[in-house]
Amino acid sequence: MGEEQQAATGQDRETEGERAPDRGAEADHAIRHLPVLDPENRAFWSGGANGQLLIARCGQCLHYIHPPRPRCHLCGSTLIDREAVSGRGRVKTFTVNRQPWLPGLKVPYILAAVELEEQQGLHVISNIVGCPAESVYIGMPVRVEFEQAEDVWIPLFHPGVEGR
Repeated sequence: MGEEQQAATGQDRETEGERAPDRGAEADHAIRHLPVLDPENRAFWSGGANGQLLIARCGQCLHYIHPPRPRCHLCGSTLIDREAVSGRGRVKTFTVNRQPWLPGLKVPYILAAVELEEQQGLHVISNIVGCPAESVYIGMPVRVEFEQAEDVWIPLFHPGVEGR
């Protein structure tokens, strides 16, 4: 499982021995185990400090690459940079999780694949927040916001407005 999914689903970074801070059962947000930052993923996990969702993009064929990799899977180029995207997209698919996997984890929560508007097939796995679970649907417009946890800015998606 990739680090993006680990942060969204609450899986931890056991290899580094790091744990998410215990915010208790009354926390407004889900308890999260944080990804290990490395040169390839650091921009994605820290761009929220500036309100930006940064996605890797090939400098040769201009294809977005997520999760980030050192080489473009389409053209093979190693000219990879990070580019701010709009943060708008649509729910491609989702699941409602009703199992409190960790003490204090608020349920239900939504785990979704959000397809960003910049490129067909460009998905970010994250949580849908700010609305009842029953109101989430496939095709629902969403927009990104960020939740800071230590040195990581976790992209979460709120319901968006059509055409924005």
